Amino acid sequence: MKAIVSICAITCLAIGWGAAWGAVETWFPGKEWKDAPNPLASPAAVVGGEMSIYVGEYPKSFNYYLDQNTFSAELFGAMYETLLTQNPVTLDFEPGLAAAWSMSDDKKTFTFQIDAKARWSDGRPVTAQDVQWTFDAVMKPENLTGAHKVSLARFESPTVSDDRTIRFTAKEVHWQNLDALASFLILPRHVFEKLDFNKINFEFPVVSGLYGLGTIKEGRFAVLERRSDWWNREAKRVKGVGNFQALKFKFYAERDNAFEAFKKGDVDLYPVYTAHLWATQTDGEKFTKYWIVKQRVFNYNPVGFQGFAMNLRRPPFDDLRVRQAMASLLDRRRMNSTLMHNQYFLHRSYYEDLYSADQPCPNKEALFDKDKARTLLKEASWSVNAKTGLLEKDGKPFRFHFLSRETSTDKFLVIYQEALKDAGIEMLIDKKDLAAWAKDMDEFNFEMTWAAWSSGVRKDPEPMWYSAEAERRSGQNLSGVKNPAIDDLVVRQRSIFDIRERHAICRQIDRLLTEAVPYVLLWNINYTRLLYWNKFGTPPTVLGKYGDERAAYWYWWADEDAAAELKDALRDGLPLPPKPDAIRFDDVFGKTFTGSTL
Repeated sequence: MKAIVSICAITCLAIGWGAAWGAVETWFPGKEWKDAPNPLASPAAVVGGEMSIYVGEYPKSFNYYLDQNTFSAELFGAMYETLLTQNPVTLDFEPGLAAAWSMSDDKKTFTFQIDAKARWSDGRPVTAQDVQWTFDAVMKPENLTGAHKVSLARFESPTVSDDRTIRFTAKEVHWQNLDALASFLILPRHVFEKLDFNKINFEFPVVSGLYGLGTIKEGRFAVLERRSDWWNREAKRVKGVGNFQALKFKFYAERDNAFEAFKKGDVDLYPVYTAHLWATQTDGEKFTKYWIVKQRVFNYNPVGFQGFAMNLRRPPFDDLRVRQAMASLLDRRRMNSTLMHNQYFLHRSYYEDLYSADQPCPNKEALFDKDKARTLLKEASWSVNAKTGLLEKDGKPFRFHFLSRETSTDKFLVIYQEALKDAGIEMLIDKKDLAAWAKDMDEFNFEMTWAAWSSGVRKDPEPMWYSAEAERRSGQNLSGVKNPAIDDLVVRQRSIFDIRERHAICRQIDRLLTEAVPYVLLWNINYTRLLYWNKFGTPPTVLGKYGDERAAYWYWWADEDAAAELKDALRDGLPLPPKPDAIRFDDVFGKTFTGSTL
């Protein structure tokens, strides 16, 4: 389940540590920077054709500033651009809408020069005024831009020097300041300035990016159309990137329905989030004859976390002992073995990829232990009502609502529900569609829900764990964590530019979170599971160095020869040449490319 996406996960590039921190008063890119081909894009890629993609439920908005979900992030990032981009391998900053940028000696003043070639799709130039308006729109208190406000709030409203030059002044030194400015998506002021920002949801008539929004059928599909007049189409670094003439995103409320559509050929690419499907429903002629490719891709995609978020703002989950009991009543090992074929590792951390063999995670695994849970609940003054069998406190039964949005989670919730009932707790399951669920998340109108979070190469604990974010509508601090010790660590890491020191602080935060139990942690995998019809050209690495299946939208292409071979194979019942079942980025990249900076 990938319900929520980190604000750093915009477009197909991860936001990472850039060489621009070496900038003092030097303007970048300097003489040493050269526009060069993307090292992950294939020279064989051609433009044309269509990819049909399954993307889950229809969101409440396509405006990523208003709705933080993976689909809206991808769609918005295809239509609108950031001031800077990043090299997909080194993560060094490179030009985006800005052709050059600088940072002052004190690391508090940032100046950007908009590329003179940058144009909106209506032909008007992208200006510094567009940048200023977008910043101010995101920061308006009445606009429901949630977590996007966190990093931009560290700046004063920017100053426009001329149509192509804009200057930002930070209120404080922070390692993420340049990242924040580099990566927020710029919107056209002349199109949106007279509209209510909170109602800009599905109509985006003017864009600057490689793709524009085509046909939309509400609840069914949305199409991105590749623009032939994109202002930056001649840049070497974009050759072989964004190759499909059309990206057709198809919405399915249930994964099972999407999978049936995929097997019929109505969907081209199906990322697998369900272990049972991967283990038991990917055999038969279509798979053994390689008409459908089944692959695991191992790369450097940062591992996020998922769990049952508990709302600490209201009882009963404002009590630590209750939260500890809830974690002790989830039999994760049973679920992993009986429902998920032991394909997952069980979370012990909110920052799994900050640990390794050399830096082992000190957190203990949360084990299923009914006796421990009963002891904790008794300590929290819950006692069993002999007539109802339910726990009570102050005359009120222990009954809560689990806010759900996917039928695929039912089998897990039923097991949890049974364990809770045995302990005297009644869990009622409320099902809503994605839009209604997201609205409740924005307003913190829930008691417990399933939430999955992606991660970034560099960890920023502030949006999710800082106390000041616990009451921000549309924010990321879902559980409402307010912990002074965590706050102190968040503040301390702001001015540290050494990523190793910051991540050491994140490990301290992780230990405090593990003790506080804001989530009943679940499980995860460290690779991407892909199913796709064997009719596409792909680069040797299949996906990028960082990121998940969404890289396919950008690096793959429609291969007419492969499509013809697939058609013939389907007609005659013939096998296609096999493809490897596992792709490991380091192995392939090292063998395929020269001049690697890895």
